[in-house]
Amino acid sequence: MLESIVLDRVQGRLDELSGRRLPALAIVLPGGRRLGPADAPVQLTLDALAPLAWLAAGHVGRVAEAFVRGDLFIAGRMRDVIEVAFALVRDDPTDDAPLTRWTESLRYGRSLIRHRVSADARQVQAHYDVSDEFYALWLDPRRVYSCAYWREPALSLAQAQEAKFEHICRKLRLAPGERFLDIGAGWGGLLLWAAERHGVRATGITLSRNQHAHVSRLIAERGLAGRVEVRLLDYRHLPEDESFDKIASVGMFEHVGRANLPKYFAKIRRLLRPGGLLLNHGITAGGTRNAQLGAGIGDFIERYIFPGGELLHVSHVLRVMAEAGLEGLDTENLRPHYARTLWAWSDALEARLDEAARVAGEATVRAYRLYLAGSAAAFERGWMALHQTLAAHPTGDPADGPMRGAQSGYPFNRDYMSR
Repeated sequence: MLESIVLDRVQGRLDELSGRRLPALAIVLPGGRRLGPADAPVQLTLDALAPLAWLAAGHVGRVAEAFVRGDLFIAGRMRDVIEVAFALVRDDPTDDAPLTRWTESLRYGRSLIRHRVSADARQVQAHYDVSDEFYALWLDPRRVYSCAYWREPALSLAQAQEAKFEHICRKLRLAPGERFLDIGAGWGGLLLWAAERHGVRATGITLSRNQHAHVSRLIAERGLAGRVEVRLLDYRHLPEDESFDKIASVGMFEHVGRANLPKYFAKIRRLLRPGGLLLNHGITAGGTRNAQLGAGIGDFIERYIFPGGELLHVSHVLRVMAEAGLEGLDTENLRPHYARTLWAWSDALEARLDEAARVAGEATVRAYRLYLAGSAAAFERGWMALHQTLAAHPTGDPADGPMRGAQSGYPFNRDYMSR
């Protein structure tokens, strides 16, 4: 009886979707019975009936987990698969109930536990140390694993990543001889660009052993030792007797956690010389209250992709930044750019699935197929955003500018960013 009710609900949902100009979906049940059209571009083949209930409820995260485990098979272009999957989501995944004092305390406590120094190291390594070969299959040649910037629509992915580097360096007004810190340096793209193109003395930090080894090798090969260094180090352990003129954090603060965000920006302020500039670039929540996406999507990403990741709305980020003594100067939402970046990564991975499976294993490849395409579509829908925020550590030194009050290296106009 229950099975019949679930089948009826799923069939009704399929009929509803078929009238919404979406790619058609077919479901092949255990035993071969089919729901949906025979020529549907998206097909789910089930080994058990449990996923039917998840489909009927719009809990696409649990369906995704079943795919990763090999409990069901998905056939079709990933763009079509994700279009159908997101159409099944019944409630706004960025919506969340208003925070009570109790739920806010629970969220804070959970964040504090998940982002201890040892836990953050394990979580970062679980993601970034999957395999350098795997990431090299679908990232650009510099292995830039963050949102690109299409200054011109015709740019390739590699060119758009270089445009992103330059966009950041211009915002920071990097100048030869300045001390530049890159928090979460990845595979070294921005670190080396800033040193080679803008003449800074650059320091990068990462918790990924693979990335640290890769960047160290590039520094030696390019003859940059003595001017560029990368450290295997948590940001909390950076010695504060060092001072930096400019600091960038790209794709990093998503790993910091709500509970640690005040300490994170306070640490940056202490490291940044008075008058210096910070560029914080990272994923932000589309909703004002949700710590992750609903419909099981956030749970899937937490389990298979980014353990410990937390989404924060840009309004929360700006408030915490200000409370830490950093003056917000300019905030830019690059959400469409990240959607395009993720589709480029997704298409590149789809073109090399066999190689990827040999390098990283079938389960990892299945998880990343869904993650990349799903994230691209989530950015398209505004469920997530990507904000670059420029901030300053103000100083009252009149030598830093014409005013008697707070000064910084920012001219309070955007003209210099686009020259």
